[in-house]
Amino acid sequence: MREAVLVLLLGLLIASCATRSLPPVTKDFKPEEDEKRLWLRSEEEENALHKSGAIYRDEALETYLDGVARKLQAPEIYAHIPFKIRVLKNHHLNAFAFPNGAIYIHTGLLARLDNEAQLATLLAHEMTHATHRHLVELIRDIKNKTALLATLRATTGGLGSLGAIGTIAAVRGYSRELETEADREGFRLVVNANYDPAETQKLFLHLKKEVEEENIKEPFFFGTHPSLKDRLENYETLLKDHPQRQQGGLRNTEAFLEKTGPVILENARDDLKAGRFKIAEQGIEKYLKIKPESAEAYCLLGDIRRQRGDENDIESARDYYEKAISIDSSYPESYKGLGLIRYKGGEKGPAKKAFELYLSLSPQALDRGYIEEYIRQCQGGGKP
Repeated sequence: MREAVLVLLLGLLIASCATRSLPPVTKDFKPEEDEKRLWLRSEEEENALHKSGAIYRDEALETYLDGVARKLQAPEIYAHIPFKIRVLKNHHLNAFAFPNGAIYIHTGLLARLDNEAQLATLLAHEMTHATHRHLVELIRDIKNKTALLATLRATTGGLGSLGAIGTIAAVRGYSRELETEADREGFRLVVNANYDPAETQKLFLHLKKEVEEENIKEPFFFGTHPSLKDRLENYETLLKDHPQRQQGGLRNTEAFLEKTGPVILENARDDLKAGRFKIAEQGIEKYLKIKPESAEAYCLLGDIRRQRGDENDIESARDYYEKAISIDSSYPESYKGLGLIRYKGGEKGPAKKAFELYLSLSPQALDRGYIEEYIRQCQGGGKP
């Protein structure tokens, strides 16, 4: 039934359009009829997305992101497209925009950025998709609805909270021509806002490095047409042609890292759960440059080493847990990690003490029964 509704929606949109070529939004902008329906549908999908629990809630962060966006677009554009930037809890490297100006950035992508100039590059690109009405053009260009339906079937499985419009924007992507236009116009917006133009390319270089190191498929945001390689070439050309490329500009690194620090740590935890040990460790090391005395961060480093279990990892995990305890003796997770290491090493007495400290500091722990079983085994000499 859901698939039939998607096809009907897209069929109506396509049938009602006479032309694909659309001028960008200006102060005299008036949406066309199919565009109005697209915006209404986008609002419905947004509401469903926000009810799904997928949104990373941080009011201070949202205010900061919205503030950066406002540096990029003129007030007369905001009068027609009220941009709002939100964060999705997802370690995949992705970002996408609804046609009504709602932009969503995955925690995974936000955690990889180094400064505000790189964030501005990302936002300017996505804002251009909205101001230049790319999704309307894309839908008008869709001829083979069966092929689109196959794409939706294949891609909505991991993005169940996104509707048809969100899925197209987040996964299917745009044509080479439209993506290149978004790169070009986005670059112009970044330069006009006095950000360092050199940082625009670094955004893509950092992500290219991660893709190569992890031997993974190109992330959604960079895996559509054009490819990551083509995107890099776009920015190389833009930088080459920019007459003030050597003069620098704003980066606002400190403010950016201060606002995004919690996202970096949260995403590192998600990477650890996904078994992405190297990426998780890099994230925590980045966070420690912001908050060098974080017991939680050192405890997570201990968790990474303990779970990875390579040569010398257990000893370094023990050191990280002890470092975390020295910073904050009231942080409970450090004692649990240390207890697990001591138990597996045959140190039943010290393990029991660590587990008991964990439960005393976290009496409502969800894994209380699991830890109590360890304590019983420490007393009885067996193993859980």
